[in-house]
Amino acid sequence: MKTESDFPIARMRKRLLAWYDAEGRSLPWRIRPEDREAGRTPDSYAVWLSEIMLQQTTVPHATPYWYKFLERWPRVENLAAADEDEVFAAWAGLGYYARARNLLACARAVSAAGGTFPSGEKALLALPGIGPYTAAAIRAAAFDLPASVVDGNVERVITRICAMPDPVKTAKPVIKRVAAALADPDRPGDYAQAIMDLGATVCTPRSPDCAACPWQSECAAHAQGRPEAFPVKPARTAKPHRRAVGFAVFRGDRIWLRKRPPKGLLGGMLEVPSTEWRTRDWDMDEARAAAPLQAEWEEMAVIAHVFTHFSLEMRLWRAEAAGGWEPETGGWYAVREIGELALPSVMKKAVLAAV
Repeated sequence: MKTESDFPIARMRKRLLAWYDAEGRSLPWRIRPEDREAGRTPDSYAVWLSEIMLQQTTVPHATPYWYKFLERWPRVENLAAADEDEVFAAWAGLGYYARARNLLACARAVSAAGGTFPSGEKALLALPGIGPYTAAAIRAAAFDLPASVVDGNVERVITRICAMPDPVKTAKPVIKRVAAALADPDRPGDYAQAIMDLGATVCTPRSPDCAACPWQSECAAHAQGRPEAFPVKPARTAKPHRRAVGFAVFRGDRIWLRKRPPKGLLGGMLEVPSTEWRTRDWDMDEARAAAPLQAEWEEMAVIAHVFTHFSLEMRLWRAEAAGGWEPETGGWYAVREIGELALPSVMKKAVLAAV
């Protein structure tokens, strides 16, 4: 395995930056060298917004949301003043909904402090939803300050040029050390974006384009003729499978939805009420006892959804609310407005299956 002492670091920096100048991606929140020459400067709010959206999300999927948020809330103060349900509804479809809660909390914290994002690592880490990677990315991209940015793309590049024999989870300290040694102190923002672009467009998970790579001659995985063997994959473990019964209660063309608890999975989002999500199946009698009201329930569909750490199978029951029955929590929503609500994907599936 190679380590940082085995690399011609100055030459590698120069090659990567030359490649980035010619081949790096143009992204709407990014300031490239030619943009600086034209007098453009980074917008820390736009950079922060992009970094939060890009956590666990691809650039093509996140970009339309980024435009939508900036159009609706062009400044951090506008976002800070937004209603939580509005923000959740705009976020719906991006997944990992804790990010939406933290996004709003962070906007409010920055707005309360004067509306300017801090550039210091400690101050950034003190803000909701900003961890070491996001803080480093903001410092580099928004403020052009020295920072070693290590995301999944960078981890893949580093494990390949070093031919690291351990899975990423085990190798993280070494990956961070090598990445920090390679980071360019003179063009930190460009370098951070260059190495992420290298992983995203050249050193891809499958079929990496080694012929186009500026680091090909230094790459241990390429020398071994097996770049796709890295990062080494950990032993697979089966995801737990959970089961539930969902209750779609209608009154004419309106459906009853309630808000989930503010913390935890899908926190603060709207949901179709359901039983507990458990590993054992629910029999008919158990499900009826757990139903929010006594009604003539009709089984409509089985909803399958995969979360990060488990899969869910929800049997969906439908009923019409009788007479004057009213829920203690939540409210009635027009089915035609479902697309405008803060409904996570699994719940949107459930509503559409029940209609």
